[in-house]
Amino acid sequence: MERLSRRIFLGRAVAGLAGAFLESLWPGVVHSAPARGRWASRAPLPFPRTEVSVAALDGKVYVIGGYALGRVDQPLNQVYDPGTDTWSDLTPMPRGLNHVAVVGFQGRIYAFGGFVEQNRSAVEDAYVYDPRENRWERIAPLPGKRGAASAAALGGVIHVVGGRDVQSVGTHEVYDPQRDRWEVRAPLPDPRDHMGLVVLRGRIHAIGGRFNTFARNLASHHVYDPSRDRWERLAPLPHPRSGVAAAVLRDRIYVFGGEEVGRVFADADAYDPEQDRWVPVAPMPTPRHGTGAAAVGEWIYVPGGGLTVGGSRPSAVHEAFRPD
Repeated sequence: MERLSRRIFLGRAVAGLAGAFLESLWPGVVHSAPARGRWASRAPLPFPRTEVSVAALDGKVYVIGGYALGRVDQPLNQVYDPGTDTWSDLTPMPRGLNHVAVVGFQGRIYAFGGFVEQNRSAVEDAYVYDPRENRWERIAPLPGKRGAASAAALGGVIHVVGGRDVQSVGTHEVYDPQRDRWEVRAPLPDPRDHMGLVVLRGRIHAIGGRFNTFARNLASHHVYDPSRDRWERLAPLPHPRSGVAAAVLRDRIYVFGGEEVGRVFADADAYDPEQDRWVPVAPMPTPRHGTGAAAVGEWIYVPGGGLTVGGSRPSAVHEAFRPD
């Protein structure tokens, strides 16, 4: 028994030293931890879709635009009801687009920018969807053409960050729905697109993404403080990746999937704001990119997305994650 105890003690000591060494190389990243959380299958999308935009609003999950049915400029607008595990078709967008920045805010869905061709030919279009009337309206357009940007609502306004037309940008603009006007805010330090953008504790987190192409993925993680109009750098993702899905639940940020050259990720990671650390959680049963994540109740829903790098294999897979 004494010999066994010594072995356990030595094993833990070696593991601790190894962990400390890895921590010195990548501060804020936990490289080994037991998988946390569980996944469950949900009703699949009516047909395969990828490069879609996902938003939560009033207990439902909206999936908008993307590649589907042999087209890359779909105007599709479909909604998932977790209570009945069913999908419904809604009034499509006024224009077919992919890589649209969407967010649910004050009872409506807002959609900004996007591409009319396969990941290129950006637009400045901006729309708002009212689910009570099942109707879209045009609003003040983006100040410049952008696709693959990200949107988050905070403090009564909507922040649209990053994206690209000819190349990736750090552009940060704020839309005021009350005045139907745009204002400029501090740019993101690392220009990028295809990133996760979420709100946690009154600040905006920009996570991962790419500069122009997934051959130049980033692990960058910045946080924006609106009271100071300033970005700060936080612990990076454990691995650079773009085309990720991100959501907040139980005071944690969760990032799922993504892609890089030759690989689609199943990785799922949780960010702890108290310790500025990323911890791996249970990986996605189906590796995907080009989707989004929406937190409703105690689950995070991740519908559709691409099964291979690029847009050639859209998926109808719909899986939901629940933290432990």
